[in-house]
Amino acid sequence: MIILRSILFNTLFYTSLILQMVLQSPYYFLASRKKAFAIPKNWARSNHWLMEKIVGTTFTVEGLENIPQGGYILAPKHQSLWDTYALLPWLDDPVYILKRELMWIPIFGWYVARQKMIPVDRGARGKVMVKVMERAKQEMAAGRQLIIYPEGTRRPAGAEPAYKYGIARIYRDLDVPVVPVAMHPGLFWPRRKFLRFPGHFKVRILPPIEAGLDPDVFYQTLIEKLEKASDELLIETVRDNPQVPLPPTAVQRLKELQAEQTA
Repeated sequence: MIILRSILFNTLFYTSLILQMVLQSPYYFLASRKKAFAIPKNWARSNHWLMEKIVGTTFTVEGLENIPQGGYILAPKHQSLWDTYALLPWLDDPVYILKRELMWIPIFGWYVARQKMIPVDRGARGKVMVKVMERAKQEMAAGRQLIIYPEGTRRPAGAEPAYKYGIARIYRDLDVPVVPVAMHPGLFWPRRKFLRFPGHFKVRILPPIEAGLDPDVFYQTLIEKLEKASDELLIETVRDNPQVPLPPTAVQRLKELQAEQTA
């Protein structure tokens, strides 16, 4: 049954993406940029509905009161395709720094460009990165929310932390608060797999880390706060969803946490 539900969900997920982009293009490209963002946000909501009705997966967002006004950096854990769009309905005007190749995808790339996302060559250095930061400062000055995944790429639940120091440099240069977000969608929508698993999980938005800290202090603070919250949520999520198959990284991390509790 899980296989059939997963096939149906995946089919409808990508079909919905294509149809909504094509059918809503006239409004999207004629409306103001910010009004047009309602379309990606509604697309995210429709995906949540599909996950609930077809797969049986639901989630709760905690800590919305921790989201500050104006510009800030949102720093979520990154485990799944799910977390690339899931929080859009709760964000006012988000912006991503994303690999430039995404801009070359027909229609999708046009949608991305319409929202003034910031493309970057991942191998770029020097002047290119200076231009990226200039763009980021412009968008933050306009009160937008910059979404950055501190570990850079998708990691399985419970995996050993692999944070990139780049977020500390961006934090220093932009001089805005950083809001960490802990969650484990990868247990229900695993990376590089087509299976989707039913259950319920929490997205926990943590209190913002204030602007102006030394970059090294910020970096360590981010890791400590986000990993502590992730460990707590891993225990809760597995306890509440005993039916969900766990990746080896989650099994190992749970053993380590249990050993720490009994020591």
